[in-house]
Amino acid sequence: MQHIATDADLDFSSLLDSLDYPAILLSPEYRILASNKRYLDSFGDVPQGDYCYRVSHGYDRPCDQAGESCPLQACTRSGQRERVLHIHNTPRGREHIDVEMLPLTDRHGKLRYFIEVLKPVKSASAEISSSQMVGRSAAFNTMLELINLVAPHETSVLLLGESGAGKELAAQAIHGTSRRADSAMVTVECAGLTETLFESELFGHVKGAFTGAVSNKPGLLESARGGTLFLDEIGDVPLGMQVKLLRLLETGSYRAVGSTQPKLADFRLVSATNKDLPGMIARGEFREDLYYRINAFPIHLPPLRERREDIALLSRSILKKLSPNGGYRLTDSAVKRLQQREFPGNI
Repeated sequence: MQHIATDADLDFSSLLDSLDYPAILLSPEYRILASNKRYLDSFGDVPQGDYCYRVSHGYDRPCDQAGESCPLQACTRSGQRERVLHIHNTPRGREHIDVEMLPLTDRHGKLRYFIEVLKPVKSASAEISSSQMVGRSAAFNTMLELINLVAPHETSVLLLGESGAGKELAAQAIHGTSRRADSAMVTVECAGLTETLFESELFGHVKGAFTGAVSNKPGLLESARGGTLFLDEIGDVPLGMQVKLLRLLETGSYRAVGSTQPKLADFRLVSATNKDLPGMIARGEFREDLYYRINAFPIHLPPLRERREDIALLSRSILKKLSPNGGYRLTDSAVKRLQQREFPGNI
């Protein structure tokens, strides 16, 4: 918590302009008192004295009274900085924004102001998009908030969800907003691979390692160097190969099949599964020690039936991808029919 002396002692404009993101100064009554240049560039001019909930959301009352979480209220209760993911109105339409609220108190500990820092979320869209994850529902926003929280770090992520829930899109969003975004994200489809084939694909092999190995072949770990390794459907990794995968994660090194020369790996791990891994552990089908290695930060991807309010946005985004010139459209009655479906397989 930051302390302030008196209003005369503090140049709010210079304080806000020193921040790297759009920011505004708020009163405890939700009024906007000042903004920085980055805010004006991103969100346009705002009348000083207007309410933040009206400017950002078009509400006539605070967010917590409109069914959303309010970082200002949370900050007031805790006395500490708070974060929340909101959807804000912007000149470009509705956008996902990572909101961080910082309390400012006077020398006597009385809460005087709040600084609201707004960081646009690049990995998803709240409008029609043919290239990003799209959604506005509470379930989608909860997932997106976790993605946004973990993406800048090196933490291993486990994406959990049914087939068709969008786990590869989520993996791409994590990679695309990470510090490794300039390098490759390499996907390994674990389903259907035998132990021998999996090892050769992942680690590579040297000439003569097995019948048909007529030359050296680098593995996918080499392709993922500096980037992200995405193990899709990790629950299908053969049990014998799980030992070698665990060793890779523990030591950061591996050997190509048929080689005695160790190599150092450099990747950020994202895994995904639609299986019940704890149940597989109980049945002896998945290693418990590997599970704890890959499950450092689990993220649940909601199925379509938990995102009914996103159906219209998703459907129109698919149509835009199929017909960029707008040759197809959905009527309101068609959207209502879609929202009534259970979508087995999320298709």
